[in-house]
Order: sequence, then structure tokens, then C-alpha cells
Amino acid sequence: MSKSQTDLSASENTTRNTLDPSDWQALREQGYRMLDDIIDHMSALHDKPVWQPIPQAKRELFTEPLPHGPSSLASAHQRFMEDVLPYSLGNASPGFMGWVVGGGSPVGMLAEMLASGLNANLGGRDQMPLEVERQILQWMRELFSFPETASGLFVTGASMANMISVLVARNNMLGQSVRRQGLADSPKKLVAYTSAGAHGCIMQAIDLCGIGTDYLRVIELDDQYQMNLVQLKQTIDNDRAQGLTPFFIAGSAGTVDVGAIDDLDAIADIAAAENLWFHIDGAFGAMAMLSKKIAPRLKGIERADSIAFDFHKWLQVPYDAGFIIVRDGSLHHDTFASPATYLRRETRGLAGGSPWPCDFGPDLSRGFRALKTWFTIKVYGADKLGSIIDKTCDLAQYLKIKVDAQPELEMRAPVALNVVCFRYRGNHAATVEQLNDVNANIIADLHESGLVAPSATSIHGHIAIRAAMINHRIEQRNVDILVEQVLRLGRLKLL
Repeated sequence: MSKSQTDLSASENTTRNTLDPSDWQALREQGYRMLDDIIDHMSALHDKPVWQPIPQAKRELFTEPLPHGPSSLASAHQRFMEDVLPYSLGNASPGFMGWVVGGGSPVGMLAEMLASGLNANLGGRDQMPLEVERQILQWMRELFSFPETASGLFVTGASMANMISVLVARNNMLGQSVRRQGLADSPKKLVAYTSAGAHGCIMQAIDLCGIGTDYLRVIELDDQYQMNLVQLKQTIDNDRAQGLTPFFIAGSAGTVDVGAIDDLDAIADIAAAENLWFHIDGAFGAMAMLSKKIAPRLKGIERADSIAFDFHKWLQVPYDAGFIIVRDGSLHHDTFASPATYLRRETRGLAGGSPWPCDFGPDLSRGFRALKTWFTIKVYGADKLGSIIDKTCDLAQYLKIKVDAQPELEMRAPVALNVVCFRYRGNHAATVEQLNDVNANIIADLHESGLVAPSATSIHGHIAIRAAMINHRIEQRNVDILVEQVLRLGRLKLL
């Protein structure tokens, strides 16, 4: 093997005044090796640990000072293979059931490579990558039965998408003058509503948008872990009686703890009667519209004013690829559009193509997230992706059956979608504190075993083992391993 193939430094391997290589063939060969290595890794995920602890010596490798001289691409790649790849989160593994984190796909990975090579900035201007993003918007309008005037935007994730929805709803209630005058000049004191099962990013959005978390009403859950609609209506009435201005309701399509779906149609009725903005946090659950079996349970989602969701969860698009769709595209545009001379729009040339994505959100610099999403939908097709969603929900029901069949285990919440919350309780009396300690340690032991990785949550004061079936690679054997290991570890800890 020649020196150019093995150990050329960046200074030797680039042209004098650019970062391009002087030897494109050598770069090509190294690139093939890098692609081969990551495909080899993906193809063998079933045989690798889900996660493993990071040795301190490995951590210390990344405390070196700023490098001023060059090194070779090959050596950097070797460092990645030895010191980074083995110690990642592990969400691509079929044994990963912690949190709601997608597993990615080979198609999405290759599309991301193409997007990176193109290096398009999708803040605006007249370019074909924006038509790809607009194609995704059109597909989402179709999926959610939204009008042609609905707007949409790729963002980092549902946290940002939820915040955008709050800002649009704020402007809808207070008018566009709030952008100049702020909340302090408004005689209206805004108040918002969500459930105790909602993701914490709803509260964060209320905070960041200046509403104040004291003005977010957290509504209790019913026995199905859905928003209690009687309490919601009473709370709205009480707030109006106190002179406050209700403006925003956030329902959940797949709650963070147990995967419950709020009664979206009934919330839509309340929002319409009270003249409130109806937003849905569908971070992962909104994509269940692709499932013929589950979509009917999302009835009412088509009535939302806005929906936040992530392609990087149930749709398996590589991170990150969040999205917000807003029914009133004009209002969405007016909430963010900020004319500037350096962003002057024209009718021809590169400055054409208005309106631009930067008119619908806070980011001017935006990556080409739409490409890996387009590839995923185009290559696999909506029906295949819907069947993957069905499969993960079926696996959740399979786990529930196995838990119910074991006297030492007990369910802690209903299984609405793909999230199963259960715990080890043993065969003899134990206090809540003892069982909480046992289950917390079971989860940590499972992580360190590398066999399977669920997460933890607390339900009515009881620590639960939370298994989220989101990864398309999960199989029944992974579920079997989870149950077997929980029983084994639990029996050891309650001896």
C-alpha cells in the first residue's frame, strides 16, 4: 500500500490554498474504507453490545489541547473506530429500548452523506433542495389532511417545533404588534394548558417564549393517562373568571412516559368553543398516521392548528429531523419574517424563490435535513414505514403478555402504543422504597450488561422499567432477553 493510501497528512494531501485534496484518488480510497467500516458496523449490530461504560483512559484521549498541525484522515478515522464508535448511545442497536430514540437506517445514512457533500444552506434562495423540503411539506399536508395553505419547516426536533407553535399562537392572540412591543405592553395575561403526561419541552417553550411557567396549567391525567377534559374545561373557566386570557392547548399524540394518546377530537372541540390554539405534540406518535391500524385512534389530529413531530423517531430518519406544520401559513410567516437588506428578495436569480424557510422560523443557517427524509420515504414507501410502526406496537403487546404471565412482574400503565412500563415486584412483601431501589438497579445492570437497554420512569411514586419499542431492528428475541434478564436480576436482588 502506498504512503498516499495510509499516512499522508492533511498538509501533504491538500492543495496549497484550499482544503481540497491534491490526490482525489487517495481520498476516494480512504472514503471507501470509511464507508465499508460503518456499513460493517451497521450490519453486525445484533452481535454488538447495546452500550458499554466508557473507560476513563478513553475519556482522557479527548482532553488534548487544540491541534495546530495536521494529521492524516486515516488516523482520524482509526481514532473514531477505536475510541468513539464503541461507546455511543447505542440507539441503533436492536436491544435499545431506552427513551424514544430512532435507530436510523442505511438509506438515511447514505442520503446524509450526499447532503453533506452538497453542503447546501437551506435558509433560502432559489435552489432545488428547497423544492425537496417543500415536497415533504406537501406529503405532510396530505398525511394530516391539512390545507394547501398550511406551512411547514424542518427544525432540530420537536422541542424547537413546540416552541415555534407557542410563538405563532401568541401572535395569533395578541397580534403582530407583540413582536415590537413585547408581552409587557399587552393588557392580556396569557395562559396555556397541557397535561401531566406532556413532554417537558412544552413547559420549556412557555418559559422561553416569555409566557412564564406559572401560566402553564398542567392538567391531571385520567385512568387511561389521557388529559382529564373535565378538569381542563373547569380550569379554563376559572382562569377566565380571574381575568386571564387562555390562548393555547397542547395535546399529546404519544405521551413521553407511557405513550398515551389524548382524546384529540374532544380537545379540538374545547379549543374551538373557547377560541384557543390547538397544538399537538406528536413527537413520535403523529407518524402513526402511516399505520392503517393506529391512524383511527388519532382522530382529531386533522383539526389541529399546528403539529410538532420528529422524522428521526418512528420514521427512522438519522438525527436530526424535526418538523412543524401550521394550518395558517400566513400567520406562521408573519410570526417570523424579518426583512433585511442583505436578504433582499428578487424575482430572478439566486435571490428568488420567496418566501424562504427563514421566514418561518428562527434559523437562517439550515442544513439539508429534507434529503434524508425524502430518501427514507421515497425508498421505503409509506406503507413499509407504517408496517414498521405496526411491528413495534405488536412487540409492545408481546412484552405486555409476557409480563402479565409472570407473577414476579407487574404492569404499571396501559400499553397504548409502543411503550411498556412494568416493574419487578418479586414473590414476597417488599416496601415501595425497596422495590424502587431494586428496579433502578436492575435498569443500570441491564445497561452495563450490553444485552438490552430500557429506561426508567416514575409512575405514582413507583420506579418502572420503561421499554420503548421504537427501533425497527427490535425483534421478539430482544424482548425475551429483556424479560429473562429482569427476572434473573430481580431474583438476585430480592434474595
